[in-house]
Amino acid sequence: MSGSRSAAFFDLDKTVIAKSSTLAFSRPFYKGGLVNRRAVLKASYAQFVYLLQGADEDSMDKMRDYLKALCEGWPVQQVHDIVAETLHELIDPLVYAEAVELFEEHRAAGREIVIVSSSGEEVVGPIGEMLGVDRVIATQLEVEDGCYTGEIAFYAYGEGKAIAIRELAAQTGWDLAECWAYSDSATDIPMLAAVGHPVAVNPDKALRRHATEHDWPVRVFAKPVRASRRVPSPPGPAVAYAGGLTVAALALLAWALGRRPSRAGDM
Repeated sequence: MSGSRSAAFFDLDKTVIAKSSTLAFSRPFYKGGLVNRRAVLKASYAQFVYLLQGADEDSMDKMRDYLKALCEGWPVQQVHDIVAETLHELIDPLVYAEAVELFEEHRAAGREIVIVSSSGEEVVGPIGEMLGVDRVIATQLEVEDGCYTGEIAFYAYGEGKAIAIRELAAQTGWDLAECWAYSDSATDIPMLAAVGHPVAVNPDKALRRHATEHDWPVRVFAKPVRASRRVPSPPGPAVAYAGGLTVAALALLAWALGRRPSRAGDM
């Protein structure tokens, strides 16, 4: 059982880093032969739209369904290798200085740091290790014979995030009333509502409205900084992963590939 009585939970995209974590890997996946050039162009467009609008419930549901077909047959080790080779180049410059400062404040207060993301463990786990966090909760795809089957074992989205947080708190002995949570998206309202100290960060319109109605603090993160200059090496073992399956739920890439740019609002 954890020696800490509480934790701080952080959504990843647009909360800890300035862009979509998974879309950032679209070009390396192309070079590795996992996606084609058209997919890379769509991912670039989707990154732009995502930064402006975020991802709503409808787009996330369609993303989940598309994900199952997209990743089927991808070799697990190849995805691991691509992420490991390009992680620092792609993600290191995107980390918000304000998020790193909060990591330090919460750690000084004795809280564990947990990243909770709809992207897959093969993406979220290495980012968590780079940032020196204690644990990650991420989407999981099933694996068989070293490849992804296309079946989703756990989708870290919406109420799923809140359930995972409650289960982890029960295992560690954390008092959720003393925990903090940070996110930019209204889809994470269940996660934010699960703790005693919810904070909206760079909120979309729906979350900003909800935060105002419920007197939740709103913060703006706007200063990406190379994390390697700010984040100390983690003092303990490697970051702990919620869930036991090896997975690569490349969620936002699937959302990008499923979009039709010519039709406004079509997810």
